[in-house]
Amino acid sequence: MLPLEQQLKIIKRGVAEILPEDLLIEKLKRSIATGVPLRVKLGLDPTAPDIHLGHTVVLRKLKQFQDLGHQVVIIIGDFTGRIGDPSGKSETRKQLSEEQVRANAQTYQEQIFQILDKDKTEVVYNSAWLGELKFADVLKLAAQYTVARMLERDDFSKRFHENRPIGIHEFFYPLMQGYDSVAVRADIECGGTDQKFNLLMGRHLQPEFGQEPQVAITMPILEGLDGVNKMSKSLGNYIGISEPPQDIYGKAMSIPDELMLRYYELVTDISNEELEKLREDLAAGRVHPRDAKMRLAHTLVRLYHGEQQADAAQAEFIKVFQQRELPSDMPEFIYPPNTEPLWLPKLLVALGLAASNSEARRAVQQGAVKINGEKVTNPDMDVVLADQMVLQVGKRKFAKIKIQ
Repeated sequence: MLPLEQQLKIIKRGVAEILPEDLLIEKLKRSIATGVPLRVKLGLDPTAPDIHLGHTVVLRKLKQFQDLGHQVVIIIGDFTGRIGDPSGKSETRKQLSEEQVRANAQTYQEQIFQILDKDKTEVVYNSAWLGELKFADVLKLAAQYTVARMLERDDFSKRFHENRPIGIHEFFYPLMQGYDSVAVRADIECGGTDQKFNLLMGRHLQPEFGQEPQVAITMPILEGLDGVNKMSKSLGNYIGISEPPQDIYGKAMSIPDELMLRYYELVTDISNEELEKLREDLAAGRVHPRDAKMRLAHTLVRLYHGEQQADAAQAEFIKVFQQRELPSDMPEFIYPPNTEPLWLPKLLVALGLAASNSEARRAVQQGAVKINGEKVTNPDMDVVLADQMVLQVGKRKFAKIKIQ
């Protein structure tokens, strides 16, 4: 194992809070002295199956712990997932079926092992212990916390004062997540800043069961491509780790310059030394922001698709966006001769360039649509199809018409 100071420098990279840091130091000293790795926990409720870069912030921290020789414990919340984490929610979540949770959990596992070392990861399902609790055990667990303390949570407090319903079962969510830490004897638990209450619950419960309390490490919430809001699929400001290489590369190139270093720090495997040098070179003007962003885009594709695909995505980006050439692999759509003119929004939807007519209209009105390289601004126009016609929406979506 690395010496204490080196471990601390790596562990503290990019974190929001370590609660408490002095206990983390004690645990690390003990681990180094005994050679016994620390148990580092992450709970995942498989309520949505697709992982984007925002989810990988915590996973990257776990990978750093693995590289330092510690044991990562992933708890798949197949039991808690049936409730749904109420954190940040203004209303009660719809409960998922056991089949939905299991299917999502399988997809989650396939994706997290693109980041974590499978051989150094212990995966457990919390139904193994939560599903076995008797009602007397549940009452004992509930007695460890008060309603007043539960209502200190921002989301619960807000809903209470706005007379919005709070299900009794929702109070059990943080208790169950805290009990997970007891069940796996966690030394450390990682999570986003929005999980702080749940992480501290584990610290509260462990001494009640004769265990040393865990250290809670919270990670920042990653801003999406808009540079403002939390990365989210619903907002469309995300980069999914399973997306095609060219999509990952192209989206990464749209990250605001001021967020580049934050992305490097939180979602790549660049070393602390490389990161500091890049920071200094950007500040001194020795590296152009465009070049730093291209390196970031290449790194992200490499992490999830490999070096060869990253090189290909970069070459395609240079071809299309710097040399203004058309992409080599745009989808082709075949139409018969003498096809009647088509309403532009409807055509864009048919070509997969927009999800709906209203989205297509907005794209046209915003100047994001081109036909054969010429911008179109009339959303009500009818398009006469021609062989080899190329339609484009934004910088990354292309389609070619073939008449035959």
